[in-house]
Amino acid sequence: MARIRRISSGGEFEAKVGYCRAVVAGGFVHVAGTVGQGEDVLSQCQSALDIIGKALAEVGGSFADVVRVNYYLPDAKEFAPCWPLLAETFGGNPPAATMIETGLIDPKYRIEIEVTALAPPP
Repeated sequence: MARIRRISSGGEFEAKVGYCRAVVAGGFVHVAGTVGQGEDVLSQCQSALDIIGKALAEVGGSFADVVRVNYYLPDAKEFAPCWPLLAETFGGNPPAATMIETGLIDPKYRIEIEVTALAPPP
């Protein structure tokens, strides 16, 4: 079995920028920073979580396996509306988390989410 498994979403920016949606290595699934589609922070948050959930499922994992999450927002004040959605997503398995206020690649994006999860056993 390969030591490293790369998971591609097939998105246009993967080839342009030179990255993949997720990498399974060293017993972990490292999911790239993910932005979602939508008009506001809450819809973008849900969309990003859907994309992340799909990547985790592709390797046989779920949000219950997430051990670390980083949230990046251009405006920290927009984070609070996402809290109920995040609490529901992670349920009884909350990961260690960090929220950083920073610029994103395009001003239309209101949140970017990056996770690290335990990889399922081979």
